[in-house]
Amino acid sequence: MKQLVDPAVAANSDGIVRRAANGTEQALLPIGFPSSHAANLLQLKNGDLLCVWFAGSWEGNSGVGIVLSRLNRGSHTWTKPQLIDNHDAESYQNPVIFQSPDGAVHIYHTTQGAGAGEANSKVLEVVSHDNGQHWSAPAVLFDNGGSFTRHPLLVLAPRTWLLPMTYVTSKGIGEGAETNYSAMKLTRDGGAHWEECGVTDSFARVQPTVVQIDSHHFVAWFRDRKSQWVYRSTSSDGCHWSKPEATPLPNNNASVQAFRLQNGHIVLVFNNSHDDRSGSKPIPGLRKPLSIALSEDNGATWSYVRDLETGRPGFGIEEQRPKTPGREEYSYPTVTQTSDGRIHVAFTYRRQTIKEVTLDEGWIRRGSTEGLYKGSSTK
Repeated sequence: MKQLVDPAVAANSDGIVRRAANGTEQALLPIGFPSSHAANLLQLKNGDLLCVWFAGSWEGNSGVGIVLSRLNRGSHTWTKPQLIDNHDAESYQNPVIFQSPDGAVHIYHTTQGAGAGEANSKVLEVVSHDNGQHWSAPAVLFDNGGSFTRHPLLVLAPRTWLLPMTYVTSKGIGEGAETNYSAMKLTRDGGAHWEECGVTDSFARVQPTVVQIDSHHFVAWFRDRKSQWVYRSTSSDGCHWSKPEATPLPNNNASVQAFRLQNGHIVLVFNNSHDDRSGSKPIPGLRKPLSIALSEDNGATWSYVRDLETGRPGFGIEEQRPKTPGREEYSYPTVTQTSDGRIHVAFTYRRQTIKEVTLDEGWIRRGSTEGLYKGSSTK
């Protein structure tokens, strides 16, 4: 087995945003815990950019908690991670962060008994009324076993919110995971009550990431437990969803995330690979390269694809298997666009830290990919 932990990662994880050779700006966020995973980004109304993720000894272990790092408006350095929430004998995961129209900042995240498996999870909520400086004690939001969050909530109107959900019916992402399925939660009273909306025939299609095209047009993309393709579903109201259908974008049974830009184009960040070993069985695939795709037609086609991270040459699936920081993994992306028009992507970097990359749409158009899907453009 190759040496997995690279001391240079820890040495460079100082949170400082630097210009990279490929034309992007990049930062390795400060390390506060041995392992980090599943980031989400949010720009506050005051201009600060927040990144939340879960961190601890390892996913599923006791005491794994939710942490937050901040890029203050005008700053070029991410702060050291602040521990928001954790609890002995429980493992917290997959934080979703959003700011409601009244200015409150909410984090929804999962919790499960340490070592108990994700089928036992429920969803908790913590709230901040001072832009994420201080947080409430956690309260149970959804207590149905297997309730799982991953992707951002959409604020459709001041008190109407849409939250993508997955129900995990298996202990892990392999055997039995073909029975996992997706749903949408919809509230019309600012989170006091929630309606659950099913997604037709979504078994093995999980972790939906949703964009709103207009008031009568929603699109969701899904992770594929069988490591084959990114799937797509549409809705006219956010509650009634079509059966997910395969897209040309490959999937490796890992999270993807989409975002609608200010000009109406859509970007989607994904691992540009799938796994031919899977057949009809759930299987985790290689979590690299990590690529960003650009669509100019509401996600019907993807004209341009460029790699954000290709990983270490010679490191493959065997170097991804160990449940230890340093393994070969570039995954679980989050993407947003800040008020200045810049596109920000953050993702798991070898489970040691979170990497944040800043770019623009032109950067995507000028590049290429080592991955399976090359884009539909004739560039």
